[in-house]
Amino acid sequence: MDVVVLGEPLVEFSTAASLDRADLFRLSFSGDALNASVAAAATGASAALVTRVGADEFGERLVRFAAGHGVDTRWMVTGEGSTGAYALGADPTGSRAFVYMRAGSAASRMDPGDVDRSPAPQAGVVLLSGVTAALSPSCEQAVRHAAATARGRVVYDPNFRSRLTDPEKARDVLEAVAPHAALVVPSCPGDSGPLFGTDDPREVLRACLGLGARAAAVTMGAEGVLLGTQDGSVLHVPAVRTESVVDQTGAGDAFAGTLAGWLARGADLVQAVRAGTAAAAISLRGQGGTGRVATTEEIVALIGEAA
Repeated sequence: MDVVVLGEPLVEFSTAASLDRADLFRLSFSGDALNASVAAAATGASAALVTRVGADEFGERLVRFAAGHGVDTRWMVTGEGSTGAYALGADPTGSRAFVYMRAGSAASRMDPGDVDRSPAPQAGVVLLSGVTAALSPSCEQAVRHAAATARGRVVYDPNFRSRLTDPEKARDVLEAVAPHAALVVPSCPGDSGPLFGTDDPREVLRACLGLGARAAAVTMGAEGVLLGTQDGSVLHVPAVRTESVVDQTGAGDAFAGTLAGWLARGADLVQAVRAGTAAAAISLRGQGGTGRVATTEEIVALIGEAA
């Protein structure tokens, strides 16, 4: 398997109105792990999502949705608990807080055994996130175990969510995973303030490398990405302009999933990051986490000779 993603897919109820006034919602499917695995599969990489879904109609639909987007669903197993969900209003500014309905979900019951039963240890790239680690103590153990046992490259997205965890716990997981990581992809300021106490991307870059990650790509929204490696090289990768911004939901997941797919298919780190920025820009044109998924052809057209 080229790319394996560990995490929770979610039923998504989205609306163009504010949540305190909306009465009509669009049903779709999202969640950081699903968004990233769909983005990875869109690169042409073989991508699998390792998770548990509820024994309910939403769980069945999630599996069909992932398969329809090219994701290998053999490790999306049915388990005890319901399928998780969340609601959101359209948000061009990226400042919205999500309303989650995932407590006690099937995916929150994942443990290291789910990792061992999956292709994660042998995958070319394993994509992990702080969201998955924050779901439950057993999920945190699964993330730590996946990072420690991976033979391929580990990409870790801290993806801090204040409604799921606190900065101290999230930082503890980051410190455990970073020495195993080929790349850490924190956002600035989303992750940087809670985890590092700074919104200076160069400080964040140095902090990630100081924790032992072989490379770090600090995403800065419209300011692009600051990429640095252990050999001391630092490169600013500009953001890709987009025609319109409908919703920022899932842009970071599109970035992480796309770069994971490109890395697995042989791209170097700079090429993969450039591809990720293009995929993130394209994702802004759709509503919800999987409303607009970039194709390889679109990515190459945007980054041109860098491909």
